[in-house]
Amino acid sequence: MKRIGVLTSGGDCSGINATLKAIVEEAYKNNIRVTGFLEGYNGLVNDLAIELTPMQVSGVLQRGGTILMTSRCEEFMQESGFNKALKTLKEEKIEGLIVIGGDGSLRGAKKLAEAGVLCVGIPESIDNDIYGTDMALGVDTALNIITDAIDIIRDTASSHKRAFVIETMGRESGYLALMSAMASGAEAVLIPEIDYDIDSIMKRLKSEHERGRKYSIVVIAEGVKKTQEVAEKLKVEAGFDTRLTILGHIQRGGNPSVFDRTLGMRMGIKAVQSLINKKSSVIGLQGSDLKNVPYDVVFSNKKVFNEMMLEFARLKSR
Repeated sequence: MKRIGVLTSGGDCSGINATLKAIVEEAYKNNIRVTGFLEGYNGLVNDLAIELTPMQVSGVLQRGGTILMTSRCEEFMQESGFNKALKTLKEEKIEGLIVIGGDGSLRGAKKLAEAGVLCVGIPESIDNDIYGTDMALGVDTALNIITDAIDIIRDTASSHKRAFVIETMGRESGYLALMSAMASGAEAVLIPEIDYDIDSIMKRLKSEHERGRKYSIVVIAEGVKKTQEVAEKLKVEAGFDTRLTILGHIQRGGNPSVFDRTLGMRMGIKAVQSLINKKSSVIGLQGSDLKNVPYDVVFSNKKVFNEMMLEFARLKSR
């Protein structure tokens, strides 16, 4: 193997640059050159290729985002765009490709693999909704940012006797909301995966308020689509002076945590080794080990919470 390619696609997260650094260094250790494609699949369709060397990835380990930049490319999913991508891989003499991205990006990697391209996927999704890996790249950093934000907000909530409703990312998965609520001791949490009873929550929080609780923290995943309603009910029905905080894209950025740096480096090394061994697959963290998970397994299963997490969610959504 003489040359491999790498691209980062979909939403960004912290830990990608650490992964890129590991990919380049592991490749060069094995006398393999690395081509980086800018702006995700758009770079593959339009041949936005650059040479990646160990010098170019020096000093990027601690940086958030992605030095290759990213985008969402509808053209790639069309036959004409897909054929242009295959042409680019041939012209750039790419013998294996690494795709770093979430669900949609990994489906693109699967499509390439089915077309005969040796292609390895590295899961990065702060929602942690990709089957086959216990943790995706970027999740730990996002959770640390959210938990720090809730801890800071709690100081103000307790000082002013207020209730705060905090919205996290998670259109279809409530992982960030649930785990940050657990870690921060939130009084209530609403996630898409669990049925909730807003009236019951209001009754419980009002009762706790009347018994002496001076403040409350409610965490809601954006996919629930009830953030504003809950804030209004806390004010009108529970009697709290209420504030709403939508954390937004702050959850995606920042210096990666130690966990995300080391996970990214491990996944990057594993991805290069998988290409050398001709294994098209998704790299998954299972326990403490990294596994090659077949694309069919990843996309024929849905990731679900374990029973302990579900029980906590039920308790805090009533």
